[in-house]
Amino acid sequence: MTQDSGANPPAEVAPPGVNINVPHSARMYDYWLGGKDNFAVDRAVAEAIVQAIPGMRYMAGENRKFVHRAARDLVAKEGVRQFLDIGTGIPTRPNLHEIAQQLAPEARVVYVDNDPIVLVHARALMISTEQGRSEYISADIREPQSILRDPVLAETLDLTQPVGLTMIAILMLLSDADDPWALVAELRDAMPSGSLLAITHPTGDFNPEEMGQAVAAATGAGMTLVARTRDEVQRFFGDWEMLDPGLVPVSSWRPDEPVANPEAAYYWAGVARKP
Repeated sequence: MTQDSGANPPAEVAPPGVNINVPHSARMYDYWLGGKDNFAVDRAVAEAIVQAIPGMRYMAGENRKFVHRAARDLVAKEGVRQFLDIGTGIPTRPNLHEIAQQLAPEARVVYVDNDPIVLVHARALMISTEQGRSEYISADIREPQSILRDPVLAETLDLTQPVGLTMIAILMLLSDADDPWALVAELRDAMPSGSLLAITHPTGDFNPEEMGQAVAAATGAGMTLVARTRDEVQRFFGDWEMLDPGLVPVSSWRPDEPVANPEAAYYWAGVARKP
């Protein structure tokens, strides 16, 4: 008797603590960016969103490019030497600390995420230059004090000096009921004068129909995904001073080359400085 070559593929095996029955945004982004650290449940929802927004993979890439440009400018032009990155996601090279330390080897970065699979990869995030430092905290943005009071933060960053606070495609996972504006304000308030806040956030402003279908696909899978207007995203910056060019489509924030269609990526992006 020959073995059936059409047998079902082996069941997916997840690292300890990782629930492969519930989709997670970090693993979905990994899938859109061409990574392999995702599971069937993530791919199913990610593909449903691609059906709604055919340009989703492009948009995920534009988010990563924004991180590169913002980190580069914060280090080279603003003199930032330490970062707090909330909602890190699965490592994608170059990571934030690699960009920062290429320009300033003494740069320090603390990454924060609450997905166990990101913790599995945290070792890759902690390969730092000898002069600098890169650390990881397992915590949830819904509990800012759990981040701010973590000993790793105090050991790594000097909160008397400016910090680059980055929240890339993370606030969309908080419902209005979570009051994300208050959560971000709590983090802003803990930062010293001269700190900078970088945010990207999906929006329905450019294509309400496609974004609405994407939100419906995520909601149907039990996920929270909130698209917000420009005014709603602007509120996250509070009274901090926006750097040029302000809150703009993600591809239009200090692009390295002209952008043919800035609104092809349905995200607002901006950076602001604390007075």
